[in-house]
Amino acid sequence: MPRIIKLFNLNDPGWGRGNNNGSEPPPKRPQGNGDGPPDLDEVWRDFNNRIGSLFGRKGGGGGNNRPGNRGGITPPSPRGARIGLGVIALVAVGIWAASGFYIVQEGQVAVVTQFGKYKSTSQAGFQWRLPYPIQSQEIVNVSQLRTFEVGFRGGSRNKVLPEALMLTTDENIVDMQFVVQYRLRADGAPDYLFMTRDPDESVRQASETAMREVVGKQSMDFVLYEGRTAVATQVQALMQQILDRYQSGVQVSTVAIQNVQPPEQVQAAFDDAVKAGQDRERQINEGQAYANQVVPLASGQASRMTEQAEGYKAKVVGDAQGNTSRFTSILGEYEKAPQVMRQRMYLESMQDIFTRASKVMVDTKSNNNMLYLPLDKIMHLAAQDASKTGVGNPGSPALISPPVQPPLRGNAVPVPQSSGSSNSNTLPRDRTSR
Repeated sequence: MPRIIKLFNLNDPGWGRGNNNGSEPPPKRPQGNGDGPPDLDEVWRDFNNRIGSLFGRKGGGGGNNRPGNRGGITPPSPRGARIGLGVIALVAVGIWAASGFYIVQEGQVAVVTQFGKYKSTSQAGFQWRLPYPIQSQEIVNVSQLRTFEVGFRGGSRNKVLPEALMLTTDENIVDMQFVVQYRLRADGAPDYLFMTRDPDESVRQASETAMREVVGKQSMDFVLYEGRTAVATQVQALMQQILDRYQSGVQVSTVAIQNVQPPEQVQAAFDDAVKAGQDRERQINEGQAYANQVVPLASGQASRMTEQAEGYKAKVVGDAQGNTSRFTSILGEYEKAPQVMRQRMYLESMQDIFTRASKVMVDTKSNNNMLYLPLDKIMHLAAQDASKTGVGNPGSPALISPPVQPPLRGNAVPVPQSSGSSNSNTLPRDRTSR
């Protein structure tokens, strides 16, 4: 080993000057070359000579070679040959072993394969594996958020119609444009590399398949208006089921619908239909508002009339029951004293009649004259005076209820007397009573 180190010492001044082993002084160089550094050709030639001397070979000039010396090359000794081969093998093994070192960046994993078969997964850091061709590694970025577009490229105007046009359940066509974002699972790198031939294309096809299936089960109005969020959620769930079934190692992060509209060829007709639908909804809402206003009012009136009818019913029934009870009690008293009760009932009836009557006709037996009492005018004047001055004013004329007299003999009828009336308003007595 010291001999090898001495032989390949970089500080040897004899490099490129014919000093093969560094032990002999360098030969004199031809005049005119100066004392500058040797040429690259001389350095390369010197290096080859030193390698040859390691295996027991000595170099020499072509013209000074002996005939039996084969150009100055002597066969290497067995010991030197073994040493040289060992050194070469050791250096080759060291270089081969050093090729197994590799670095995994943060957010990446290394999938190690042994003879092409999955062996293990290495995390971020300085790693080592068995050198090629025993083992090899493939770096996979698991933290990268991958994004692709379906139905358009770059902008909504740059459409891809074979991807965008989809059929709904009511046999209408919609133009669907959406974006899918996904990343790899922490333990999904081996599946991402080995379970599918083209995993990114598999994700794209799964997204398009899921979207067509979900849209095909919904109506056009639902997809265009109120169902965008629901459609995106269903597509994401269905995509994840498909990719898990394929064992792709992919986790779907987001499905965002960028634009959904009817095809451009029928856009004008569809706008007219939308306006008509909006008018229809507006009229329905107006009718519903009117119904909400009228129906409660009618219900209240019906309830009020029902309550009034119930109250009237209760009043009539109560009055009837009261009259029945009063008649029963009067009947009992009448049975005890019929004459007294008959007279009393007559007096009460006449009092009630005369109290409500404003005109009374009296038939006299002598001249059959009719006496008129202006009770209606008296009552009218009394009511007006009461409304102006107040009830109970001593200066206002008051209607005095006429007393009822017992029945007289003959055809004379008792007439109520007014305290303020003159003698002309007084009824004459019956002749028989006089």
